[in-house]
Amino acid sequence: MKTIVITGATSGIGFAAAKALAAAGARVIGIGRSQQRCEAASEAIMSDVQCAQTVFICADLSSLSEVNAAAGRIKALLEPDGCLDALINNAGGVCSGYTVTPDGYETQFAVNHLAGFLLTYRLWENLKKAGGRVIFTGSNSHKKARIHWRDVMYSRHYNTLMAYKQSKLCNMFFAKELNRRFADSGVRAFVVDPGLVKTAIGGKQTSGIVQAFWKLHSKRGVSPEYVAKTYVYLVSQDPAPDGLYFHACRPAAYDKHVDNEQEAKRLFELSERLCGIRFVGSAVHGFANSNNML
Repeated sequence: MKTIVITGATSGIGFAAAKALAAAGARVIGIGRSQQRCEAASEAIMSDVQCAQTVFICADLSSLSEVNAAAGRIKALLEPDGCLDALINNAGGVCSGYTVTPDGYETQFAVNHLAGFLLTYRLWENLKKAGGRVIFTGSNSHKKARIHWRDVMYSRHYNTLMAYKQSKLCNMFFAKELNRRFADSGVRAFVVDPGLVKTAIGGKQTSGIVQAFWKLHSKRGVSPEYVAKTYVYLVSQDPAPDGLYFHACRPAAYDKHVDNEQEAKRLFELSERLCGIRFVGSAVHGFANSNNML
């Protein structure tokens, strides 16, 4: 039985993927921000999927300390063999105004990128034991985006769309760099482009024009259940499929800028500093956190 961790698993794509993977026979560990929603999601899957094995953990992934705490709980659940077959970093959001996390980082950058970066680090040894997969929920929005190196957090001239596009480019760079640095680890990283989906992601932390646009725009999207098929495909294929970026269970074209090794390395090292960690070769080591690296 495969064990899969999914963040943002109480609604939308994450919930649909959790349910589909449970139906496929996987043990699912879901993470959600609300205890009430975690309980409701768990009950819904258990009632619809016979013999489903699901556990939900409540954590606000905008906080690095809560990411660390969630990782600790997951590692305990993975005993005794400690194997993790897949980590699906799906949690994400859109903010119409500039907000910061408890760690002082811009919210979209923190939730859409840093949370997955840190959780992957904390569960890396578990993933290696299983020759597992790391899967990110990306977006076509990464195309033509660039990292705003002069002000990564967009603290001076905040732009919702540019901050979101940057965070999705970060997903691409991180997956690409994981595959480059740890090619011999047995772990493979992928990014899923869900396309336009009928979910509430663009309306949860937004208001005004941004919220109104998303509500109208998303009505033309596909169902989360349709998108979930790609996650099941990437988890179940043996050996792992070739490619980095997938849409509708097939490799898709991505922005050539993603192949910029120097940029990917620079982002990786910045993310390590912001999270207070360091990947070293095939092992992982931590060091004191510093917020003065922007």
